[in-house]
Amino acid sequence: MTDLTQYADLLSAITARIQAAQARAVLAVNAELVHLYWQVGTLLVERQQREGWGAAVLPRLSRDLTTALPEVKGFSTRNLDRMVAFARAYPLPQAFMPQPVAKLAAPSTAGDFSPQPVAKLSDGASLLWQVPWGHHALLLQSVKDDATRRWYLTHTVSEGWSRSTLQTQIAQGAHLRQGALINNFAIRLPAPHSELVQQALKDPYVFDFLTLEPTFHERELEIGLVAHLEKFLLELGQGFAFVGRQYPLVVSDSEFYIDLLFYHLKLRAFVVIELKRGDFKPEYAGKLNFYCNVVDDTLRHAQDAPTIGLMLCQTKDSVLAEYALRGIDKPIGIASYELTRSLPATLQSALPSIEALEAELLMAQHASPHTDRHDQADDRTSE
Repeated sequence: MTDLTQYADLLSAITARIQAAQARAVLAVNAELVHLYWQVGTLLVERQQREGWGAAVLPRLSRDLTTALPEVKGFSTRNLDRMVAFARAYPLPQAFMPQPVAKLAAPSTAGDFSPQPVAKLSDGASLLWQVPWGHHALLLQSVKDDATRRWYLTHTVSEGWSRSTLQTQIAQGAHLRQGALINNFAIRLPAPHSELVQQALKDPYVFDFLTLEPTFHERELEIGLVAHLEKFLLELGQGFAFVGRQYPLVVSDSEFYIDLLFYHLKLRAFVVIELKRGDFKPEYAGKLNFYCNVVDDTLRHAQDAPTIGLMLCQTKDSVLAEYALRGIDKPIGIASYELTRSLPATLQSALPSIEALEAELLMAQHASPHTDRHDQADDRTSE
């Protein structure tokens, strides 16, 4: 190894450690900030209950805190009100400890497989301290059910969702779609791997980043998903790695093509995705089973779990889908997908232009010059 190579390795190692330390520092600062806001909110709730104070005290408290600590941001009237709501929503932070994740033993043979453990949340810290304040504000505003809010807290931490991604997931009802697809995983895979596979998939999938005509072809859908691969991967969920589109398989001098082939890094398994326009048909399951067999024999390594098949159709009859999976020997799930439809020409002509929207926005900004500067600062720091 040359001196130049040794120096490059040293630089890379030190850079990685610095970046890791910076990431830990950001997480630590966030945890302290959210914990502080919870403590302040708890104090306010206690005083409201004991002294009978109402919301009228918050504007005065905000002004006095700004006077006493002019360099400290985040204590506007609106943010203080959020802290009160935060403390009321989570009176017992210790009840929000991350759930332990099952760890599976390493495989001993090709037939005796176990996937690698899924991403583990930080040990010993409440989920509340691991989620940024802006995410908490969004959840308190948008999700009223405690169990549902906990679901989004858990997935925000495990999948690293930004606030905009969290907002999209809430709007699309992600908690209702997770694990909802028709499948034979419980029969074809051992527990707990079958549960992990089911939770890694959903129904329906929402491809609202695509705009296709009602008469689109399946190849157009494939091309659109690959062209927007980052958004497609985000909708699929954490762990999916793209392998290829129209992936070729050769069997007995005949060539076949998989619509989309992925590898799931947590499940340690290939995922074959077939896309169909229109309704699900029973014969689709047999073709997908065939592809999974070939991938298992030609691409799967000894340490990999069995290949998973995922059939995506615009619509499906649940009874037909369940019958189609009977007797199928590979783990397969059947789900639907939704698209954004292109607007009719008559509706497009009725919509305002971008220039008109910008003019309206500019007028609105000039019409409301008294926005609370402290609130603006709170919104910026809560990202």
